[in-house]
Amino acid sequence: MSAYVLSWLSLLARWTHLIAGISWIGASFYFVWLDNHLTPPSDPRDAERGVAGELWAVHGGGFYHNQKFPTGPAGEPLSRDLHWFKWEAYTTFLSGIAMLAIVYWADAQSLLIDRSVLDIAPPLAIAVSIATLALGWLVYDAICRVFASRPTLLWSAIGAYVVVVTYALFHVFAPRAAALHAGAMLGTIMVANVFFIIIPGQQRVVAQLRAGEIPDPRLGELGKMRSVHNTYFTLPVLFAMISAHYPMVYAGPWGWLVLLAIGAAGVLVRRFFVLSHRGRIVVALPAVAAAVLAAVAVAIAPRPQPAAAPVAFAQVAPIVAQRCAVCHAASPTQAGVTSPPMGVQLDTPERIAANAQRIEAQAVRSHAMPLGNVTGMTDAERATLGAWIAAGAHLQ
Repeated sequence: MSAYVLSWLSLLARWTHLIAGISWIGASFYFVWLDNHLTPPSDPRDAERGVAGELWAVHGGGFYHNQKFPTGPAGEPLSRDLHWFKWEAYTTFLSGIAMLAIVYWADAQSLLIDRSVLDIAPPLAIAVSIATLALGWLVYDAICRVFASRPTLLWSAIGAYVVVVTYALFHVFAPRAAALHAGAMLGTIMVANVFFIIIPGQQRVVAQLRAGEIPDPRLGELGKMRSVHNTYFTLPVLFAMISAHYPMVYAGPWGWLVLLAIGAAGVLVRRFFVLSHRGRIVVALPAVAAAVLAAVAVAIAPRPQPAAAPVAFAQVAPIVAQRCAVCHAASPTQAGVTSPPMGVQLDTPERIAANAQRIEAQAVRSHAMPLGNVTGMTDAERATLGAWIAAGAHLQ
């Protein structure tokens, strides 16, 4: 399949993923907000019908009256049509898997594998990628079943599991791919919660109601627990998805820890908003999240390098030509690349000078480029590029 066709498939899958993800997360956040703003029914007759809470709202020129029935209308079969919030989640997952296949599996040699991390064959790397998603859900589900009645142990076990898997991913895949897979694993857990737990439980409750039976309240409680997990996973997943654009986050020996720290900050921020829905403003939560982000920013900030011997452009030009310009050129020669990534071209002295700071950030400091080091840039070559840029020769 041509690189041009793959580019279009990637674009369409990414667009679908974005649209579906917005729909899923928007609905999820709305229902968490709604659930936390419900008040006891004002009409005693509603309470008799099984209404546990209600909310009046205004939006878009109309008024809305929401009522929650934890186990359906009391004493009557459920004959009404229901809207099931599931396809938003399923479409997000399927489009995400399509992106993973089109981008990372199709070009595993460049994007999934970094031989300086682990030298493995592309088929094995793809198999590990798939296993990460499948086992991620199976182990998480087992943890939930074992510690279901002990919330503190449950959250601790989930947290420890995420730490171990993230650390392992950064020692198997290229750093960029590792960060994405950490998010993809959590995203898979989220959609599996919907597919295997939340929706089947709701379907059983509906079937019981329509048969005139008293529904099992445990089904709703179990679905609520997994839904709560999903809402706290959301911000770490979103960050893992966008982290691919910021090598300073995932590159380096502590990329796994940086990703976990920022993900934890996201959990704190989400907790703040969940509690604020209930009228509890815990300022310490965003304050701690901000402190974590500040600490990470300071920890990974570039450090001054010792002065190096002057480097002439004649030493830099062949490095850029061999290691960078095969992709970053008006007409790339690297297999599978049809246009310069991010529109960056490094095929003339003027363009190299104009992008010197980008080269320093991506190739010298973070080692994020070349992707998967597919062109084999050496540490000595990176040092040469860094010395040329640090001397300010590109500004002359």
